Amino acid sequence: MPLNDAPPRAIRKVVIVGGGTAGWMSAALLSRLYRHRLDITLIESDEIGAIGVGEATIPAIKLFNRLIGVDENEFLKATKGTFKLGIEFVNWSAKGSRYIHGFGRIGQELGWLRTHQYWLKMQALGRAADLGDYSINTAAAIHNRFSPARVDMKESPLRDIAYAYHFDASLYARYLRQMSEGRGVTRLEGRIVDTSLDPHSGFVRSVRLQDGPDVEGELFIDCSGLRGLLIEQALKTGYEDWSHWLPCDRAVAAPCASVTPLTPYTRSTALDAGWQWRIPLQHRIGNGIVYSSRFMSDEDAQAQLVANLDGKLLADPRLIRFATGKRKKMWSRNVVAVGLASGFLEPLESTSIHLIQSNLLRLIALFPDTAFRQADMDLFNEQTDFDYRCTRDFIIAHYKLTARDDTPFWRFNRDMDVPQSLTRKLDLFGSAGRVFRENDELFAEESWIQVLLGQDFFPAGYDPAVDIQSEAEIAAYLENIRAVIAQCVQTMPDHGAYIARNCAAEVA
Repeated sequence: MPLNDAPPRAIRKVVIVGGGTAGWMSAALLSRLYRHRLDITLIESDEIGAIGVGEATIPAIKLFNRLIGVDENEFLKATKGTFKLGIEFVNWSAKGSRYIHGFGRIGQELGWLRTHQYWLKMQALGRAADLGDYSINTAAAIHNRFSPARVDMKESPLRDIAYAYHFDASLYARYLRQMSEGRGVTRLEGRIVDTSLDPHSGFVRSVRLQDGPDVEGELFIDCSGLRGLLIEQALKTGYEDWSHWLPCDRAVAAPCASVTPLTPYTRSTALDAGWQWRIPLQHRIGNGIVYSSRFMSDEDAQAQLVANLDGKLLADPRLIRFATGKRKKMWSRNVVAVGLASGFLEPLESTSIHLIQSNLLRLIALFPDTAFRQADMDLFNEQTDFDYRCTRDFIIAHYKLTARDDTPFWRFNRDMDVPQSLTRKLDLFGSAGRVFRENDELFAEESWIQVLLGQDFFPAGYDPAVDIQSEAEIAAYLENIRAVIAQCVQTMPDHGAYIARNCAAEVA
C-alpha cells in the first residue's frame, strides 16, 4: 500500500501537470466519465507555450470526442476545423512520385481475398487503374469532395467513408478547458518549481508552485511536454532513443493564409533532408518542416519552409527540438505520462493526438485505487510500449522504402537497418502482398497496403488463390468497383461547401 498504511480505497485526488492538448484531453475525459467522484486539478503556466503541431488526426479521434460528449459541428466551429480523408505523400519513393494514404476500405473483398491482391495481378498485366481509384476515401480526396458515411446505404461505398479532422490545437485545448471547468475541474496557473516524493515509497506526494501553494495528489498525470517534469525529472524513468532509425530531430512551424480549394487531406512533401506538412484549416494553413540537423541547418530549414508556402506568412516560424523515442516506463509509481511527456514520434502519420487518446483510454481501463497494483502498471506499460513500437515501425517504413539517392539524408534512410519487427512485416508483404494486423495494432491492413504500394514496394507475387478467378472475371470485378466509386464521388458535395453549410467558424 504505497500511499499510506490505510486499506486501499478509490482514488479521489488527481493532479494533471500541464495543459495544452494532452492536459485538457485528460481533464475532459476524467471529468466526463467519473463525474464528481474525482477532485481534478490541472496546473499550467501561461509562460510555457505549447508545441501545437498536432493539428491533424486519425479517425479514432471521433471515438474520443463521443466519449466526452462533443457535438461534431460545434467542435469544428470552435476549432476552425476541417475534415480529413487521408494523407497525400509527395516525392517520398522518388522525386515526382505521389500517392494518398486514405482512411477506410479498399474496394470490396472477393471471396476471402482483399481487393489489392487482384489488383496486383492486373497491374502487372497493365490492366488496372491507379490503386486510389478503388478507395472511396482516396478518390473523394483527389476531387476535394466530402460527406460523412451513409450508414443507411449498406451496399454502397458511401457507407465506407472514414474520416478524421484537421483543427487548431490551441483552440481545441481551449474548447476542452471550457468543457472541463464546467464539470468541476480546477485550473491553477503557475510554474512548478519543486516535486515532493514520499521518502518510503518514492511516490509523488505534491508539487510546489513558484508563487503558490503545494498541490497534493494521489494520482498525477504528467502532461508537461518533452521535459517530462514528473515522469523523468522527478522519477528518473529513462528514455529509449530511436533517432538511429528516425534521424529527424527538429521542426520549424509557421501558419500561412488560406487558399482554395479547401482540401480534405493532409499533405506531406519529402524535401532534401526531411519533409514538409500542410494542414488546411478554415482560417489558415498549418505548415512545418520536420528535418535532421545532421543534414540541414536551422536557417536552411526556415528558408525552405517560407519559400514553399501557399499563402502569406502569418507568424514568425518557431523552432522545435525533439528526440524521437519514448519513456522506458510511461506509468511509474503514481505518475502516468501522457502526450509528449511519454515520448515523441514525428507527426508523419498524424499520430500525436491519437497516442494521447490511447494512453488515456488505457488508463481508464486500468484505473487504480490507492494500492497502485504492479500488475496494472506492468500491463499498461507493456501495451503502451507495443503501441509506440508499431507506430514507430509504420513511420520508419516511409523512409526505408525509398529509391531516392539524391541527398545524403535519403541515402542514409534507404540503407539503414530497421527493427526486426518491421523486417518481418516487409518480408511477408514482399513475398505475396500479405499483411496481418497483430494484437490490435494501430494501423490496419489497408494502411500498410497503401503505404507499401505507394512507396513502390511491390511484392514478388500475389496470393495464389487469385488465379481461381479468370482474368476476365477479375477485370470486370475491378472495373465495377472503380466505376461505382467514381459515381459515388460525383454525388458528394465539395468539401468547402459542406463546411460552409454545416460547421463554418465565425470569421474573426
